[in-house]
Amino acid sequence: MNIKSQIQASKVPTHIAVIMDGNGRWAKKQGKARVFGHKNGVKSVREIIETSAEIGVRYLTLYAFSTENWNRPKLEVKTLMSLLVSSLKKELASLQKNNVKLQTIGNLKHLPVKAQKEISEVTAKTKNNSKITLTLALSYGAREEIVQAIQKISKKVVNNALNIKEIDEKIINNHLYTFTLPDVDLLIRTSGEKRISNFLLWQIAYAELYFTEVLWPDFRKEHLYQAIVEYQNRERRFGKTSEQIKNKNE
Repeated sequence: MNIKSQIQASKVPTHIAVIMDGNGRWAKKQGKARVFGHKNGVKSVREIIETSAEIGVRYLTLYAFSTENWNRPKLEVKTLMSLLVSSLKKELASLQKNNVKLQTIGNLKHLPVKAQKEISEVTAKTKNNSKITLTLALSYGAREEIVQAIQKISKKVVNNALNIKEIDEKIINNHLYTFTLPDVDLLIRTSGEKRISNFLLWQIAYAELYFTEVLWPDFRKEHLYQAIVEYQNRERRFGKTSEQIKNKNE
């Protein structure tokens, strides 16, 4: 049976987040430098964006570069930044064709000026697209995001712009990088690693987690379909019992 045919259109996750892992190991298997894996990973990015838009996913967030990635070898970091700029230029036409709105989250001021400029231009050119919102997490760390949110909220309390008793989940959410995004429904991590790696810690509170052995450069639409089918076969209870969920749906 075709895996795509098993997907229920009414239950497609609204927001999918992906930890794109395994580029370096993929390159090593080919006897090539790590950067070779990153370059080939761009093909997977393109296919997953197009497939997500096609099947009705409204938000797709990709972990492209973490705050910890700055500690990698200088040559690899430099190549990644160069690849980011060239990929944005090359993929603009595809983003427009597929009605994809691009936005970014993270501490972008740490990125090279050239990368910041390209991000700004592509973001502006796609701002009116409405089929799917693609969010690239760049120089992103969830702990840093939460710390910054606390700092902003604390400043408002000190300046009497916010009463401490008014602080709730909504207030905190509104001060995160992702304040325009809904919570993550499905988090996918490739390459067999089973950890979150400081990614969207607040936003994945009730997400379904899906881990696959497939290395990112090999991840294709069939693998995305498989993740979504498994997601749809799970019972999302949000802290409730199965009976409560069942009674609500009857």
